[in-house]
Amino acid sequence: MNLRLSSKQIQTFAVLFCMIVMNISLSARADNSPLLIKDLGEGHCLVRVNTNQKYLLLPVEDASPDVRISLIVNNKEVKNFDVRLAIHKVDYFVPVDLSDYSGKLISFKFKMNSNDPVRVNLSPDNTACCKEMKLSDTFDTSNREKFRPTYHFSPLYGWMNDPNGMVYKDGEYHLFYQYNPYGSKWGNMNWGHAISKDLVNWEHRPVAIAPDAFGTIFSGSAVIDHHNTAGFGAGAIVAIYTQNGDRQVQSIAYSTDNGRTFTKYENNPVLVSEARDFRDPKVFWYEGTKRWIMVLAVGQEMQFFSSPNLKDWTFESSFGKGHGAHGNVWECPDLFELPVEGTNEKKWVLLCSLGDGPFGDSATQYFVGSFNGKEFVNESPSKTKWMDWGKDHYATVTWSDAPDNRRIAIAWMSNWQYANDVPTSQYRSPNSVPRDLSLFTVDGETYLQSAPSPELLALRDASKKRSFKVNGTRTIKEMIPGNDGAYEIELTIENQRADVIGFRLYNDKGEEVDMQYDMKEKKFSMDRRKSGEVSFNENFPMLTWTAIEQGGNEEQGGKEALKLRLFVDKSSVEAFGDGGRFVMTNQVFPSEPYNHIDFYSKGGAYKVDSFVVHKLKP
Repeated sequence: MNLRLSSKQIQTFAVLFCMIVMNISLSARADNSPLLIKDLGEGHCLVRVNTNQKYLLLPVEDASPDVRISLIVNNKEVKNFDVRLAIHKVDYFVPVDLSDYSGKLISFKFKMNSNDPVRVNLSPDNTACCKEMKLSDTFDTSNREKFRPTYHFSPLYGWMNDPNGMVYKDGEYHLFYQYNPYGSKWGNMNWGHAISKDLVNWEHRPVAIAPDAFGTIFSGSAVIDHHNTAGFGAGAIVAIYTQNGDRQVQSIAYSTDNGRTFTKYENNPVLVSEARDFRDPKVFWYEGTKRWIMVLAVGQEMQFFSSPNLKDWTFESSFGKGHGAHGNVWECPDLFELPVEGTNEKKWVLLCSLGDGPFGDSATQYFVGSFNGKEFVNESPSKTKWMDWGKDHYATVTWSDAPDNRRIAIAWMSNWQYANDVPTSQYRSPNSVPRDLSLFTVDGETYLQSAPSPELLALRDASKKRSFKVNGTRTIKEMIPGNDGAYEIELTIENQRADVIGFRLYNDKGEEVDMQYDMKEKKFSMDRRKSGEVSFNENFPMLTWTAIEQGGNEEQGGKEALKLRLFVDKSSVEAFGDGGRFVMTNQVFPSEPYNHIDFYSKGGAYKVDSFVVHKLKP
């Protein structure tokens, strides 16, 4: 029988479901039982674990309320976290690693977090958590998701959002990221970690930085302290991150083993404020003043601080009022200098993410200007410039110390409007492909160009090239043999007076992504409203578009030429026009790969000088 429970009854339920874990009552358990449950009264219970097995596997149901779980070893709480423990059904399992506490008595306290009334079936036979919780020496991370991307980074399991702490050292790219190891929805923020030598193949590493008494671990950056300014050792990797507790503060941790382990600074936090939103530090060395610079997102502005040693910080200036979009708090700053294409000039670029994009919520804007070690000056105060014109490109940041003075960016490929709802459960959210950044100028205005990083060329396997004219419709079935949904398309198109140059990726289920150049309106658009599974959130079906006159198109024999690269993966399409002068990133969830393409024209014809499809290998 379903009952609507009061707050006190919910707490009582916490005791009840703990007492029937594994469908064995307390009275039937011996003292040496691997799982021993004790009722502590008033909505609390104690779970004693007496085992040398590596994991406690917790069953999760995403629709359930959070349960606060405290892990206690030798009478000390060593961590706490929230889990949506399964009540009616098991969506998936998450592991609690016990290996650090082998030979010790381990205890867990359980307590319901939510005060909201919920309907719960209290029958032991129907409570999934009680039936399925178990101890194990293994946790299976093999993929079981049809939408998991082939060549985009995604976590083995759990939730991921903002990329963090990206730094290059000794031939390795380190990617840290916002990570929930205890569920596939946002919460329990840790820094996850992965390492790559080529930006394509990633080695998954254990959690790098976990929550402590100052709070969970929010976004931040990492630097190499070449000159030992902080005293942790020359060449130490120093992570600078926001801790989110009662207030948001900035803390640091350091690694002397190339990022494999981190030690938190004993005098954390290193920077505090009265501001409510005070987060996402991006730190770099400014040679002009020989000081570290920190850019922080504070409300709807960026604040700049400087330090000689990464520990003691001085406020320098703020930027933001009257510049760019302000429909939500600013987040995830980055600041770097780039050369301007075709000139000997360099300019500074300030990245800023916010929930006020051109198509709703998450997007990254940028400003171009100058920086003198104290202040940033925007050269175009009246303009708002967007880094990507899709729906799924947020929290964009770049690698520190990348080789050959490259500025390589990556973004979280999702949107806060529906990130918790996308149709996956083992994990949620991938990253975009890496992009090399540069600056170009059109009509006296400087813009940011995002080109696919050259490392992506190594993914190419089988390829097929065609050329043809389109006057009406041209259909190509089976673009490439053995297509499993991971491929790249290169297009070079010569317009011959067409008003619309269109192409439609589709599958045999009738699911499609329609893209077109509107040559009269000077726009490029991508329509995913019929792309596959779109019903999970009302904000997902969307047509996105961008003006294309900013980049200018190449001229071939006096005729307008268009160049486009499309990176298609099992759950995304990324379009790079004219070498990355415009970019559009959108998730898609088709029931089977898009294996066919229709080219179509309106109001005239066009010639496809080159249509190349590259199958991309994992």
